[in-house]
Amino acid sequence: MTDITDVAWIVFIISIAALLALDLGVFNRKAHVIKPREALLQSATFIAAAVIFNIGVYVWMGPQAGLEFTTGYIMELMLSVDNLFVFVIVFASFCVPPEDQHKVLFYGIIGALVFRFAFIIAGVALVETFSWVLYIFGAFLIYTALKMVLKKEEVAVEPDKNVLVRGFRKIMPVTKGYEGDRFFVRKPDATGKVVTWATPMLVVLLVVETTDIMFAVDSIPAILGITTNPFIVFSSNAFAILGLRSMYFALAHIMNAFYYLKYALAGILSFVGVKMLIADFYHIPVEISLAVIILILAVAIVASLIRNRRIERGPAVDTGVDTGQVPEIEEVQAEACPALASLQADDTTDTTEETDRSASKGSRNTRKGKE
Repeated sequence: MTDITDVAWIVFIISIAALLALDLGVFNRKAHVIKPREALLQSATFIAAAVIFNIGVYVWMGPQAGLEFTTGYIMELMLSVDNLFVFVIVFASFCVPPEDQHKVLFYGIIGALVFRFAFIIAGVALVETFSWVLYIFGAFLIYTALKMVLKKEEVAVEPDKNVLVRGFRKIMPVTKGYEGDRFFVRKPDATGKVVTWATPMLVVLLVVETTDIMFAVDSIPAILGITTNPFIVFSSNAFAILGLRSMYFALAHIMNAFYYLKYALAGILSFVGVKMLIADFYHIPVEISLAVIILILAVAIVASLIRNRRIERGPAVDTGVDTGQVPEIEEVQAEACPALASLQADDTTDTTEETDRSASKGSRNTRKGKE
């Protein structure tokens, strides 16, 4: 089994490297606006790669491992859809040029793979050392699910108030506008000295990374409720994350069609949480877990389609019926580049303060010279 696992890790690493090279070197060799049709073809490629890898796991590691990979992949893919809503808000808030959005997501996904690997290794180690940690994870998932369903108002996503971004701007200046698709540029500061500046592209990347870390807090315990095999957990996560970029470009313009998605995600988190809490009394087979997750998603999708069709057939007047539009997206769309504008305003304030400090210092030196 050890030899099989070692070979599996090697095959997995080669597969991920090949998909990343395919994405950056073939699909997106030149920066361009990715149309929905192109994004769907790319998504199909990444899903096909995951299916082929899943078949390999099923054949070489056994049916149990194969089903665990399938369950983990589907669950992570669906839980990651929440990220797509945030991507829409972040890109709109910073007015990221459409042709440069893929670059941000590409490097964001690489960072996500690194952080996910660290979280998974730590999570598996905790569970194997302290089995009672599964009860904490299970209770946390149920709490998260209830919070998703019961909260009346969505928490506002304010990229410009990101703590990491605020801290980063204390140690490195940020340009007012984009410099092509570059993350760093060399240019003079307020004193005329040539220094390295970060661009808003890097700020957006930091926001994307911190967002993924926050979402990993839910998804990692969820997959640990299915299996604690680190290879299955990480490989299923990695293949799901790789397909997230293409899924964004394919579905960004129809995100509001998935009206009941949050209820489906809450149902999945609740099911996995309960599964973890009763593990010592009754073991739910992975086959049943997979069937329940697929059933929940199918019901949510069908219900969303029926709801959308009813709204389309209704009168084209304001009936007071919620159309399913995400409040944060409406707010961002109503205001042009709020986060970028805030970034520029902060930069102007910082530059003014720096200029004032320089002027004050020069005045003091002049007085000293006269004395």
